[in-house]
Order: sequence, then C-alpha cells, then structure tokens
Amino acid sequence: MRPGLRFALTGLLATAAGIAVAELMAAATRPAAGPVVAVGGAVIDATPTPVKEYAVATFGTWDKPLLLTGIALALAALAAGVGVLAGRRPRLGPAGAALFGVLGAAAALSRPAAAWVDALPSLCGAMVAAGALAVLTARAREPAEVPVDVGAGRPPRLLDRRTFLGAAALIASGTAVVGGGAAAVRRVSGGAAGRSRLAVRLPAPADPAPPLPTGLQPGFLTPNADFYRVDTALTVPQVDLDSWRLRIGGMVDRPLTLSFADLLARPLLERHITLNCVSNEVGGPYIGTARWLGAALAPLLREAGVQAGADQLVARSVEGMTIGTPVAALLDGRDAMLCVGMNGEPLPLEHGFPVRMLTPGLYGYAGACKWVQELELTTFDDFDAYWVRRDWAPRAPVKTASRIDRPAPLATLPPGPTTVAGVAWAQGRGIRAVEVQVDDGPWQAATLAPVPSTDTWVQWRYPWAATPGLHRLQVRATDGTGAAQTAARVSPFPDGATGWHGITVTVA
Repeated sequence: MRPGLRFALTGLLATAAGIAVAELMAAATRPAAGPVVAVGGAVIDATPTPVKEYAVATFGTWDKPLLLTGIALALAALAAGVGVLAGRRPRLGPAGAALFGVLGAAAALSRPAAAWVDALPSLCGAMVAAGALAVLTARAREPAEVPVDVGAGRPPRLLDRRTFLGAAALIASGTAVVGGGAAAVRRVSGGAAGRSRLAVRLPAPADPAPPLPTGLQPGFLTPNADFYRVDTALTVPQVDLDSWRLRIGGMVDRPLTLSFADLLARPLLERHITLNCVSNEVGGPYIGTARWLGAALAPLLREAGVQAGADQLVARSVEGMTIGTPVAALLDGRDAMLCVGMNGEPLPLEHGFPVRMLTPGLYGYAGACKWVQELELTTFDDFDAYWVRRDWAPRAPVKTASRIDRPAPLATLPPGPTTVAGVAWAQGRGIRAVEVQVDDGPWQAATLAPVPSTDTWVQWRYPWAATPGLHRLQVRATDGTGAAQTAARVSPFPDGATGWHGITVTVA
C-alpha cells in the first residue's frame, strides 16, 4: 500500500474510533449531543432559507438522510486529509483531531436546548481519535523509518506492514464494537419510548368530533403512516413520559405545570383538522387531514391568566425548537389544542409524542409545535421564534389553495368521460366553490363533497369529456368569505405559496 493511502486510512480509522466513542456516550446520556447530529443541526441552522426550501421541495423527507450522508462524506474527506498531514508532520495529527472535537463540541453547545455536558462526547471522542491516530501513524511509516529497540546488546529490528495492519484491524474491531453498542443503546432508548407510547390509553373525548358526512371519497383522512413530516429534528426525540412536564409561564398570573396524566384528566376534545406546512409548493404534498384528540388551549391559558399586552405564545419543544403563535388566534374560538392523539391512537413518535400543539388555520411553523414541553406568554416585540429569525412571517394564516390529484400529471388517458378530482382548503374560512379550466376554455364549477367543518380540506370532482390531444387542466377555489384564490404564482417564502395548480395530460 502506498504511503499516502496508508496515512489516509489511519485518519479514517482514528476518526471513526473517535466518533464511535462520542456517539456511544451521547446515546447513553443525551442523543442530540452526538457530533454528527449536532453538526447536522448547526448546518441546518446556518443554511440560507432558499437552500432549505430547495431541499424540502426537491428531496422531501429524504432531506435529513441526505444531509447526514453529506456530513459523513465531508468528515471522511477531512479525516483522510488529517491522516496524510499527520504522516508528514506527526505533531499536527493530534491538533487535527482536537479541531474535530472542538467543532463537534461547539455544534452541540449551539443547539437551543444544550447543556454544558453536551460538549463532553465530542471532546472525549477527539481524545480517542488523537490517540488512535498517533498509534496508527507510527506504524504506518515505511519500515526503514521506524527502528524498534528490542533490548540491550541486540540490533534494532524494523516494523513491517503486518504490525500496521494488526493495529489497524484492532482499532477497526474496537470501533465496530463501540459503534454497535451506540446503535444498541439508541434502539433500547427508542424502544422504551415506543413501549411507553403503546402503553398509553387515551380517554374518550368529552367533546367528540362530529361523524364524517356521507359522500366522502377515500383519502379524506390521511393515515398516520402517510402524514407528511417537515421539521428540523435529525433524530426523533425520545421523550420519557414519566418525567415529561408541560410548563406554562411568562406573562401569566398563575404559572402552571402539568404532567401527561394531568393533561389526560382534562376534558378532551376531538376534531377533524387539516394541517399544512408553509413550505408546500402549489400542488405540493405537505398537507394532511387527521382526527386529532387533545386538551383545548384556551381554557388552559385562561387558568394561567394571560396578562395584558401578551400577544405571542412561544412553544418550546424538548429539542429546543421555538414556534410563536398569536395569542389572539388561540382565544378567538377556534379549536386550538394540545394534541395527545391522532387518528384514534397516541401521537406517533415522529409527529410529536407525547404532546404537540395544533392551531387550525395557521401553517405548522406558526402554531403546531411538536414534542412541546413549555408555553411562554410574551410579545412579538420581545421574542422572535426560530423561523421568524430566519425571516419567515411572524403571523401565518393559511392561504386559500387547491390541488388536482386525479389524473396524475403527464398521464395518458383514453378519450371519453373522465373524472378530474382533488382537494381545496382555506382552514377557518372554508371553501365556497371550486372551478376547473380545460385549456383556454371557460371555468366550470366542480362538485364539492360535504365536510365536517371549515377546518378541513374539501374534496371536489369535475366530469370531463376528454377529447384526443394534449390538454392543460387548472383549478382554482373561492373561500367561504367569497375571496377567490389568486393566480399570482408566489414561492412559499415568507408566508406561503400562491397560484393556480395545473397539470398537463395526453388523451389518446
């Protein structure tokens, strides 16, 4: 093996050993303090908004795995470079490993919910990497460069390649064992959270959801497994249900602290509500409707006694995310709630177990904090939540929108009767009408299915006599106030996309 390759291998092996130790320490204490996840979180925070929007629109739920893969590849390249540098200047090797540790520790401490102990995994991992690098570098040199004194009166002997390969194999084996241990600890932790969730027995709602009306098409409710997920959490938080507490404070007269059992003991309401992400492009998939169960927020806030001047409720999750919601939207009579159930079962882990916030009529980034553990009454002047600091609008009412789901874009259809169908939404206002346009023809009224409330999307359908050729189909909606959906095409940033959704199909 050429010297450059040997030294690059030493860097990779040493760095892998350090990361394995760091990840094991983090998995056993605070998983979010693992260097890879911490660096990934810091990268997300530092990424410009247009890049984030491109990643969400292009890669969807694969954006997080791709980010972690990119970090791993970049780390591997840097580790190989440190190994080559250490081979040429041995004293610089530990410095390179120390730099990795400092960067990992700084990233861990930069997280919103960080504690000083979060720096320890990266720092300890750096020490292990530095030691492994020193051992491997000494054995990776050409034999003529590394004489070994075997005792007085005996000539020195030279290390051979088998010594290096033996040391490399030993460190690689240790890394595999430690890395496997970290994975096992994470599985146990995740399994404990999953078992805790499965043990939850949700009470019957004191205020059940009205029955769904007849005439709905399949797909009105989105199964939990298919419900979109857009958040910044690189690992799903594993919340200990016994120690979880919700604290309500800030500009209140009577701060409150509730356990999960306290929340379940309150009169729970159940509602069908559509939730959508502000990152949703025109015609995009980041929207879904579920049957939610939770404690109404307005009575809780009144119990706490909201002080005059408080116009923002800041929700904080266990992993530090902050989401700001207008207090007026929580007290105006809408069914804002602290959700504990979704489609008849406890919240899935990835959707906020044990408790998430939900505010009908607002995009998720302004009213639907997952894994919530704190509610602080404050003002918009005094505090900017996570996305507002990144120039998203502080107040985010959902805009009127509609989408064609059938037929699929670029589909080839037979001539004759064809059903064009989809959904439209304007949560809180409802949908009064949906119209479909074929090519440059007149707008034609679609038939609306019944809905349980104005907080859900509306299914619509339009019978089309398809004729041979290439056709452009478009849809637009009018909300319950009579305001028509705008045709102006605007990207999601900073307060939601607008524009008519259209598809092209071929009839042949």
